[in-house]
Amino acid sequence: MIHVKVDIWPGGNRTLARAIAVATIVNVSDLADVSDYALSAAEGYNPLTGAPAWSRRGQIHRHDRRSSVWSLVAKAAAWASESANSEDTDIMNRLTTSSASNPHDPEDAA
Repeated sequence: MIHVKVDIWPGGNRTLARAIAVATIVNVSDLADVSDYALSAAEGYNPLTGAPAWSRRGQIHRHDRRSSVWSLVAKAAAWASESANSEDTDIMNRLTTSSASNPHDPEDAA
């Protein structure tokens, strides 16, 4: 499994760092040279744009494992970007949160 975490460091200050998005990429093809992957991604509420927090699951098919890991991460990022911008995201992926989770934290959404 690959875990990708996007942190923001306001003003470059690590002590103020917080996660704004996360993704997991899981090989579901027994590590074949050309593999399929299950994805999950989540992004927290964006106070600058007012975009709501969201989470979604998807797949990548027929990825060549002999390529750089960045190739797979780029495919996952492109899928997540399309998911974030899709018309259904607001309707299908609004978070329902318990008192223990933070609706602004994407790690709670994943």
